[in-house]
Amino acid sequence: MADTPCIALIAHDQKKQDLADFARAHEAVLARYRIVATGTTGGRVQEACPSLVVTRLKSGPLGGDQQIGALIATGEVDMLIFFTDPLTAMPHDVDVKALMRLATVYDIPMALNRATAEQLIVFAQS
Repeated sequence: MADTPCIALIAHDQKKQDLADFARAHEAVLARYRIVATGTTGGRVQEACPSLVVTRLKSGPLGGDQQIGALIATGEVDMLIFFTDPLTAMPHDVDVKALMRLATVYDIPMALNRATAEQLIVFAQS
């Protein structure tokens, strides 16, 4: 299982349903990956895709974003799909920015919206 590539899934509150819908549409592709997710997002993905094994970490504001950042820094996450909500203020915005910085520093593919995630999934299928 350690050789299985890993995708991290995160979504802000107003984007959780969109990410669950995305996961349902691409369940077969995601099943080939190890999936980690922040707490509530992981629960929504599991409800939408019961066949997926999702490792749920803490909720984003309670440290889940930082947990995923640590996994990126240790090379355990190969792709980040993070559906952000740019129209809602986030009290933990500094954690969100740190996570995006780590994805950039460690040069892993990162999607911040569905359009980009769709392109990454096409790439992941090949």
